[in-house]
Amino acid sequence: MKRKIKNLLVAASGTGGHIFPALTIVDNLDRNWKINWLGIKNRCEIKLVPKEYNLLTLNIDSPQGNNLFLMIKYLQLFLSTLPVIRIMISRKIKLVLATGGYISVPSIIAAKLLNIPIIIHESNLVPGLATKYFGRYCNFVLTGFKETAFHLKGCNVVFTGTPLRNQFYIHHHIPSWVPVGNEPLIIIMGGSQGAQVINNAIYNLLDFLNDNNFRMVHILGDTLDPKFTNKKNKNYIPIDFTNDIAALMQNCDLVISRAGSGAINELIQTQSPSILIPYPNAKNNHQEKNALVLSSKGCSIMIKQNKNLEINLKKNLQRIFNIESNNSRNQYEILDIMKNNISKFNLKDPRNKINKIINYYKNNL
Repeated sequence: MKRKIKNLLVAASGTGGHIFPALTIVDNLDRNWKINWLGIKNRCEIKLVPKEYNLLTLNIDSPQGNNLFLMIKYLQLFLSTLPVIRIMISRKIKLVLATGGYISVPSIIAAKLLNIPIIIHESNLVPGLATKYFGRYCNFVLTGFKETAFHLKGCNVVFTGTPLRNQFYIHHHIPSWVPVGNEPLIIIMGGSQGAQVINNAIYNLLDFLNDNNFRMVHILGDTLDPKFTNKKNKNYIPIDFTNDIAALMQNCDLVISRAGSGAINELIQTQSPSILIPYPNAKNNHQEKNALVLSSKGCSIMIKQNKNLEINLKKNLQRIFNIESNNSRNQYEILDIMKNNISKFNLKDPRNKINKIINYYKNNL
């Protein structure tokens, strides 16, 4: 019997927080779905989305700026609905899956005009503008946190959790290239785009970190700056990117990171204590609100990005690892408390639940 192929359009762009959940969802769908991916020119999806997912891109920018310039950006965003409609018709799209961000807006409008069902997944605790204002036009709004429903009045909300890359659901041994030893292992990362401010703070603290024999893997982001590679030693490994992130987080003692929704869910899944430094310019201050999910329960310490970042980061590392203290009875008492607190989270694998919702449309379209 010939399989009936249904065309699915994925609208996900910009950062790993939007792209990785979508990748996980479609990677776990059966072969009755043919994937078409809608992205934005010169964004992360160009490198991350596999060729078999038929990536198409729009030439639009994030609506930022003031007054007239912002209005022009919004007008361009809404006008991009027209090429999206053409894509949906030419590709015979039967279902749209979006993961928030501004690319979701023309995708939702086009799907609504063409009477195509749409599912949007919102991974942040406080939903972005696209989900907040256009979620009511979607058939389902899937959320990473239960509390997100409070912000989505009039939407058909289903709490699923946020799907992580498949590697996070498998236990891994520590990679062979990681510094060897018994001293604490710290993973420093800034998300899919890196974080220059965090990178520079770590660079300025390297003498302190090396003097205290910390083992460090520093994931810099897109660019491997020579000033970091020049500091490489047996305990400090700077890299631009790694596919071993799940293995690193499962086997480390502490993570220093931004507070994107992906990082928060990865920390919960790997039960990793953390220091979180929210990106201060994130829309609706959503990274700080994400960070509060863990810091309010004693799983993480949140540090704001300001002129005192270096000082506060050093002080908290000294406190967590009991440096310069005469009390050696329980050297890592704070770290143990953080580990215990994060172990109380109910680990959730959302992949099957999301698959069932998507496959409902496979059988009913």
